[in-house]
Amino acid sequence: MLGAIIGDIIGSVYEWDNIKTEDFPLFCSKSRFTDDTVLTVATARTLLQLAGKKEMDERDIAKAYAQNYRAYYRKYPFAGFGGMFADWAQKEPMLIQGSYGNGAAMRVCPIGYAFDDMESVLLHTEKSCLYTHNNAEAIKGAKAVAGAVFLARNGKKKADIRRFVQHMAGYDLNVRLEDIRPGYTFSSRTKLSVPEAISAFLQAESFEDTLRKAVSIGGDSDTIACIAGGIAYAFYRQIPKEIEKQAIRRLDQGLLQTVTAFMQKYRQQ
Repeated sequence: MLGAIIGDIIGSVYEWDNIKTEDFPLFCSKSRFTDDTVLTVATARTLLQLAGKKEMDERDIAKAYAQNYRAYYRKYPFAGFGGMFADWAQKEPMLIQGSYGNGAAMRVCPIGYAFDDMESVLLHTEKSCLYTHNNAEAIKGAKAVAGAVFLARNGKKKADIRRFVQHMAGYDLNVRLEDIRPGYTFSSRTKLSVPEAISAFLQAESFEDTLRKAVSIGGDSDTIACIAGGIAYAFYRQIPKEIEKQAIRRLDQGLLQTVTAFMQKYRQQ
C-alpha cells in the first residue's frame, strides 16, 4: 500500500497544475497526502479489524468499510475530498450512492495484499464499493486494480496482469502513453482515468518510472499516480529508499501507525 501513498503524494502537486513531461521533481515543499491516502489507509484499517473474523455477513463487511471511510473523513476533512463523498460521509443515516468516480479504485490497493485467493480479493473489493460506488463501472475498475495488485504481489508477469484487467474491465491497454498524453484532460470518472493509470504501470521499467509516467499523463494526477504506484510497488517489490523516506515523513502518526501495522502483517505474503 505504500506505493499508492507515494504516488498520491508525488501527484498531489500536479493535480491542478498538470505537467506533460516525465522530467519533474518528485517532491517539493507543497507535496502532501490527499484523500487518496486517507481512504487507502481507511481500507487497510478495515482489513486489520476484519482479520481473523470468520463467516461475516457480506453486508456487515460492506458496512465495516463504509464506517471507516466516514470515520477517516471526519479525521481529515480537509484532505481534498470531493463534494459528493463529503456529503455522503456526513449524512445520517448512512446511505448507498452510485458514484462512477475513480475514488473506489484508488483506495483498494490494500485488499490485494490481504488475501491468498482472487475470489476473496474481488469479494472485498466489491463490498468496499457498496456504500459509495454502487455502480458497475466503478466496481469493475476497483476490481481491476485490486486484482492487479494481487497478481503483481504473487509474481505474475505484466502480460498476465494485462489480460486480467482487460477481462475484468474491458479496458484498451494498448494505447501508448505518448499518444494519450497530448490530448488528455482531467476526469475523475473510472473509465477515463483507471485505464491510464494501469497503462502507466504496464509501460514503465521501474517503480520510479511508473510514477513519472503516471504524473506525465496529466488529469487527476494524484489518483492516477496512486493507482499506478500501488500496482508498481507490488510488482517491483523494492523502491528507492529516499523516495520512501520522503513520503513517510509527510504522513502523520495516525496514518503511519496503520500503514506500519498493515505492512508488518501482510508485506511478506
